Parts: sequence; structure tokens; C-alpha cells
Amino acid sequence: MNDALHAVTALRMTTGASATLDDRVIVEAPVALLYNGESFAVMMATPDALEDFALGFALGEGIVATPEEFRLVDIVQHELGVALHGAIPQLRFDALQERRRGMEGRSGCGLCGVESLQSALREVPKVASTGMVPIARIHAALADLSRRQPLNALSGGVHAAAFAHTHGLLVREDVGRHNALDKLIGAMARHDAPLPASDGFALITSRASYEMVHKAATAGLGLLVAISAPTDLAIRTAESADLTLAAFARGGSLNVYSHPQRIDAGS
Repeated sequence: MNDALHAVTALRMTTGASATLDDRVIVEAPVALLYNGESFAVMMATPDALEDFALGFALGEGIVATPEEFRLVDIVQHELGVALHGAIPQLRFDALQERRRGMEGRSGCGLCGVESLQSALREVPKVASTGMVPIARIHAALADLSRRQPLNALSGGVHAAAFAHTHGLLVREDVGRHNALDKLIGAMARHDAPLPASDGFALITSRASYEMVHKAATAGLGLLVAISAPTDLAIRTAESADLTLAAFARGGSLNVYSHPQRIDAGS
């Protein structure tokens, strides 16, 4: 059993009968993110791949612009959760203080506690990627992803985010969809040979929200494919970022909501 799973006993009931069973559930715990000694956010997350999460959150939230600007100083285990202590340059820290986002995350929310509407809707960067992806490759990656989610297979209810690149599929899982994408962004940067966002595309097993699109664009991803639905703000954000957003990617089809030129439908 690893830190991401917890053993429990449940009572399985059917009409006229019941029996105990051993089950495994995904762990959900508070994970605090601190920069230069000051707390910035507490996210409800799965305490797995925390190095990826720490870096990916900093990159995806625009706290730092490059992996070199972030250093994970310590991972402190507390009785109630985990604290990730990061160090960032003073200029970045000053900008962070001005933002004063002070988020308290939930597994279903990436914007809880944002202090103002203006801070919630941050400017989205333009994506430079111009590569084209055959639709058959997208569906092949989705099929591969369904087989590459060990935590979900053991417990259910776990989101995944994946980066499909030339040599395969990089996957990260978490109880929160935003956290899974943050972990993926961090894993791409921390990979033995860092994986440039322009060399592939991202898949998510959730709906496509504003935050998911914003994080993908900030990471430089040109194509984001969601299994579930998009929101209207996600579509508008993808349009502004020059990002290709596809959703409802299942059953051999998908809907493209912005910049379809990056997907080759074939003949």
C-alpha cells in the first residue's frame, strides 16, 4: 500500500444479503504550498508525486516562469497533511505578494478563496505551438491512458492528466483534476530529458474548465483534449490563448471548440 491509497473495510449490501469486503480508497489530504516561508495555498490533493506537484503548481499558476526559478526546499509531513516549502526569486515573491491570491483549494475547485474577480481572471498567454496531430493519434493516446491509471484502477474516482509525446505517454493521477494537471506539468519539466510542451499534447479525464485551459496555456501546450465537457469560459480562454481545445473525446469522436487547425481529421 502506498501513500496514495488507504485500506478500508466496507459492507457490500444487496437485496436480502450483506458481506464485508476489503477495499482501497484514494487518499485526500491538505497539501500546503509555501514560498519563501509564507503560505500561499492549501489544496486538497493526493500526497503522491509531490515534487512534480510543487513545481507544476508554481509553473501552472505563473508563480515562476521557468523551472530554474523554483527550488523545493523541504517536504514536511504533518499529522493532518503535508507542507511543500519552495524558494523563488525575490522579484517573483514580490509579484506573488501583490497578487494575494490566498487560495483554499477543494478537489473540485481551483479558485476557492480568490480575493477578487480581477484576480480570478488572470491574463492568459498566447500559445506558440503550431504542430498538427492526427486524430487517430489522439484516440490511440486516449486508449493508452485508460490502461495507465493504476490508482484509479484500484480505488476509482481519481483524475488523470497525460502528455502524449514522441516516445510515449507521461501520466499523473490525483483526486483533484487541477492537481493532476499540475503534477503533469511538473513531471514534464522534471523528466530526465525535459519534455517541451510543443512536442506533444495533453489529455485530461475531466471536464475542461477555465483553470485547466489557463494552466495548459501557461505551460505552452497547444492542444488540450478533455474526455468530458468544456465550459464557456474555457472555450473563450482557449480562443484568446490560441490553444486548440477538444472535448467529449470518447467513443471514437471528439468536438473541437477552438483553433481546429492543429488536428488532422484525415481522409
